[in-house]
Amino acid sequence: MVGSEKKSLVFAYYVTGHGFGHATRVVEVVRHLIQAGHEVHVVTGAPDYVYTTEIQLPRLFIRKVLLDCGAVQADALTVDRLASLEKYIQTAVLPRDSILATEVEWLKSIKADLVVSDVVPVACRAAADAGIRAVCCTNFSWDFIYADYVMAAGYHNRSIIWQIAEDYSHCEFVIRLPGYCPMPAFRDVIDVPLVVRRLHKTREQVRKELGILDSQKVLIYNFGGQPAGWKLKKEYLPEGWICLVCGASEDHEVPSNFVKLPKDFYTPDAIAASDVMLGKIGYGTTSEALAYKVPLVFVRRDYFNEEPFLRNMIEHYQAGVEMIRRDLLIGHWAPYIQRAVALKPSYDGGVNGGEVAARLLQDTALGQYHASHGLSGARRLRDAIVLGYQLQRIIGKDIAIPAWYSLAQNELSSRTQLPNKEVVDNSSLTKENDYFAILHGDHQGLPDTLGFLKSLAEIQSSCSPQNNNKFQTREHLAAAAMFNWEEEIFLSRAPGRLDVMGGIADYSGSLVLQMPTREACHVAIQRNHPSKQKLWKHAQARQPKDGCTAVLQIVSFGSELGNRGPTFDMDLSDFVEDGQPITYEKAYNYFARDPAQKWAAYVAGTILVLMTELGIRFEDSISILVSSGVPEGKGVSSSAAVEVASMTAVAAAHGTTFICRIPCSTTTTNFSFIMILNLYPQTTPLSQIHLIVCHILYDFSVLTLGI
Repeated sequence: MVGSEKKSLVFAYYVTGHGFGHATRVVEVVRHLIQAGHEVHVVTGAPDYVYTTEIQLPRLFIRKVLLDCGAVQADALTVDRLASLEKYIQTAVLPRDSILATEVEWLKSIKADLVVSDVVPVACRAAADAGIRAVCCTNFSWDFIYADYVMAAGYHNRSIIWQIAEDYSHCEFVIRLPGYCPMPAFRDVIDVPLVVRRLHKTREQVRKELGILDSQKVLIYNFGGQPAGWKLKKEYLPEGWICLVCGASEDHEVPSNFVKLPKDFYTPDAIAASDVMLGKIGYGTTSEALAYKVPLVFVRRDYFNEEPFLRNMIEHYQAGVEMIRRDLLIGHWAPYIQRAVALKPSYDGGVNGGEVAARLLQDTALGQYHASHGLSGARRLRDAIVLGYQLQRIIGKDIAIPAWYSLAQNELSSRTQLPNKEVVDNSSLTKENDYFAILHGDHQGLPDTLGFLKSLAEIQSSCSPQNNNKFQTREHLAAAAMFNWEEEIFLSRAPGRLDVMGGIADYSGSLVLQMPTREACHVAIQRNHPSKQKLWKHAQARQPKDGCTAVLQIVSFGSELGNRGPTFDMDLSDFVEDGQPITYEKAYNYFARDPAQKWAAYVAGTILVLMTELGIRFEDSISILVSSGVPEGKGVSSSAAVEVASMTAVAAAHGTTFICRIPCSTTTTNFSFIMILNLYPQTTPLSQIHLIVCHILYDFSVLTLGI
């Protein structure tokens, strides 16, 4: 608790209009300020009960004004980027002059000693115009979040980002919460522990109130409000479990093993009384899952760049399991819940961030100046680099967290690196080694191929009992769990491609000159009879009771650092309809259902192309590991490298030679699988295509590994 002071201070606390998560963490800071005898005016668009449920003191004043809009969500899991920008323009840009005049007058009228913002941009500028010091308290800033939206809307909207950043620059410093994003606009940073709402009741008291036995397993369903159209069914839960539903409407009917919590039920108490939480990643759910050691089964939220940073934090402390959106919607919950309940969350850091933040705010309002951190300049440069990358990247490419920025970077960075010359020269990866034998082909001494082989060896060794306690990323764990290490594995390599001359002029019959890059994509593939295939638990639970069906499982190295799911799986029967391969248009719609897994179309799509164009039937299950060092969005054909390496590996594993047999007319409007073949005019003889492709991919190779 903040210590009592002789002088009663006045704080103006601005809260962003994005959801209730910001309001709930503001409550904890405000509570400590009021307990210290200060007066707090909260400027918010959230309902009063969010604050008054926890704070019932006369020194709290609520002013209902919305000065920003946050992100507009099309549904509980998808942000509408263009609508978000448009609403922000209408809410904060067009009426900016009027807002500033009103806020300056109001701040002077209440005689505010300090302005605090979480994390409303214009509040910082209003404080400066009123001659009042300002501090932000947050884990992200809107300039970073909106940078992605500006890329989708067009460069002419970049002025929005610069204006937001300029507003933030009027703050003296930012009180930075764990799971933070880059925030280069702030001059200085002070880190605090997690801000977590306190508990009102014990686990036993909550369960007794709800009529739940202490021995009964409980899931809490927490998406910040019941999404319209989501039906809940009894069979969604494991046998014997019950589910507490937050935010359900009064007329929403739920099965007998689901319990609707009252609207005013205190959510932190319900979370702490549960065994597993199912929801989306936000600061509130993440902080409370960590603080109360309740594993979180989460579903990715599209186009909200705060999420990768929070996700890395919760997975670092072994408190998170990702659920595929498809499985959420069809009710395939049980495998994820059972995996989550077996976790042992390890967060042991502080949870008194509200108290610490309140002390900092009080000291600042009393006139104290916090010394600038010695690394402040380097920190701002680092943040600016990440933000700059965000603003110049290609539309549709997800934000990635650089390894040097992410939490526990040594553990979380798993992209295959290019070994230096010394490493290659001393490598023991020859024809035979302790892990596997190369049965066919040659790695040609390529450094990145040797590095990929080493990664495979490390994945295999991670399966040994002595490595059970070593931290492993989900990418490594998933890859280790899908390969049968006693069977053959096929490996292919395809480099990136630099357009030296000609570009897309080949469509009109022109000659082109393409140069392969040193960076390449590697694919490892294994096929097994469905009865012998090692399946992930949720894929295994999907198998029919009376037999086995062929399953495709894919792991993508490197996607863990972006907002893409690192794994993908599907039944290969999904590619068949009435005994024939589905159309490319239907395949496009199939993969577009979940943007977090849309990347899998580049890999899985090659199988459909082989089915459609060559009539190949895939009866065995397939496991694929993809690791690409080709930079995305830089014009060096990163997606083509993935497609070529994938199709080459699939064809090799199934004894098929495809380059000189697939006609050049294999093109699709919406679904590009084999971009490398689409680069050449349709009048070119197939024999020439074979030569051209081999020339461009001159250092591509296929290896067969025996483990």
